[in-house]
Amino acid sequence: MWIWIAVVVVAVIIMGAAGVRLLGRLDGLRRAAMRLQRRQTEAAKLQEAALELQQTVLAVQQRAELIQEHAILKRR
Repeated sequence: MWIWIAVVVVAVIIMGAAGVRLLGRLDGLRRAAMRLQRRQTEAAKLQEAALELQQTVLAVQQRAELIQEHAILKRR
């Protein structure tokens, strides 16, 4: 009988140790997921800023073309 109790106690200790290790790994995964989500948010903001910059460059380019056309027309 004592042998069975000892086997059960050892098994519970082993399972407890495995559970603690598993919880530690899950915490690490949770932190990694939070970092990934933060980076995704930053990437989305950067993408929006890049689109705005692209639109600004296009507007500046159009203005430059207009100025160039006006300069050509004044020469004539």
